[in-house]
Amino acid sequence: MSSSSALTTTNFPDLKLLSRGKVRDIYAIPSSQDRLLFVATDRISAYDVILNNGIPDKGKYLTDLSLFWFEKLGHIIPNHFVTANIDEMPEEVGKYRDQLEGRVMLVQKAEVVPLEAIVRGYISGSAWAEYKRTGTVHGMKAPEGLVESQKFPEPIFTPSTKADQGSHDENISHEQAAKLVGEDLFNQISSAAIALYKSASEYALSKGIILADTKFEFGLIPSPSTSSPQDKSLILIDELLTPDSSRYWPKDKYETGRGQESFDKQYVRDWLVQNGFKKGLESGPEGKEGEGWTLDESVVQGTKERYGEVVRILKGVGS
Repeated sequence: MSSSSALTTTNFPDLKLLSRGKVRDIYAIPSSQDRLLFVATDRISAYDVILNNGIPDKGKYLTDLSLFWFEKLGHIIPNHFVTANIDEMPEEVGKYRDQLEGRVMLVQKAEVVPLEAIVRGYISGSAWAEYKRTGTVHGMKAPEGLVESQKFPEPIFTPSTKADQGSHDENISHEQAAKLVGEDLFNQISSAAIALYKSASEYALSKGIILADTKFEFGLIPSPSTSSPQDKSLILIDELLTPDSSRYWPKDKYETGRGQESFDKQYVRDWLVQNGFKKGLESGPEGKEGEGWTLDESVVQGTKERYGEVVRILKGVGS
């Protein structure tokens, strides 16, 4: 299946497009003011840049895995998921069934908390790069003598800013994060994020997969226990523990002191870097010959296979 079959743009004339993100298109529904439609396209981004071609069925994989984790982790914190059954959605949604099937969620509208809630169980990626330079992770002193991909004694919460599309998220300290969203809310988010990561990583490990790190997003809704509009409750929003937002490594191939084989976007990032990709593309010519970045079809297929495989393994279903 080539990248030409990927769904990279949605078009629903009877619904109002609110935003087009790196992967998801979010629509308002005229008949449901407190609901939104989250549509996972097959777009793929790396280093905050959307690539020219998509990964066929990627949006379906992301939706499938998010639904799995929303149900499995629902006892830790409520989430925004309402239904993925198009027959249970407002009538105006049904006419777009062919585009939406398998890649859409009806969700509760929430006030987005402007914080990327990242939890790391292993040192990799930008955390490893910072540690090599300064011996810190997000400005926090880390144990001495760590090697790449090593497990931390305990998972750590490493927040970052939630950047607009085209801009880069910025790693920040706990103090900066608490100042950004308020100390009470910061404590709620960090506690929930750690609990979510621990539960998910234990389950993944039982399936032979290491969850090295992941990113959560949170929102606020009116508290159901009070009529005061000032009282808000924290919920989990967006996607959850997908290969787009997480590093998944095969346990049987794990070895410290090097980068790991993965079921996630690291495969794409590595290919881009090997082919001359540089960060900060918005400040200069984009991609090869200034025309943006297009993945080779072999990388498209390899990414599709990795995403599909991790979904099957985690859900415990056959190939």
